Amino acid sequence: MTPLDKAIRREVQVGEETYTLTIDPTGLKLVLKGRRNGLELQWTELVNGDAALAAALQASLDAK
Repeated sequence: MTPLDKAIRREVQVGEETYTLTIDPTGLKLVLKGRRNGLELQWTELVNGDAALAAALQASLDAK
């Protein structure tokens, strides 16, 4: 396997919207193209099963 030692960025089309997905050694980030803020998920959250909780918390913070 090739180790993930630097960020990988890819463009993803979801419905009508275009997003930028960044995968790096700390986790992943999904952002609406042209924006800075989006959904961030750490690998530890994903592995520990805290991913749903982290996503819900971030969504509640973004809604304010």
